Amino acid sequence: MKLSARNKLKGTILKVDEGLITAKVLLDLGNGNIISAIISRDAILDLDLKQGDVAFAVIKSTEVIIGIPCECKDGHCNCK
Repeated sequence: MKLSARNKLKGTILKVDEGLITAKVLLDLGNGNIISAIISRDAILDLDLKQGDVAFAVIKSTEVIIGIPCECKDGHCNCK
């Protein structure tokens, strides 16, 4: 597999939740790191993805957003 995307994360499929049109794939990257992706149901069928298979998460993006935890209490959040 050769791609122009630089961010290729190898992992093992933990779970495939199929819906009518889309599916959610959980990929275990190791060391407690799990990534999820929503892809088409057709892609699941075309790639024959199933639990236990080795797969890659390929990330191609122009933007990465960073967040931090907030100290919200009692359901009142003042985080901005």
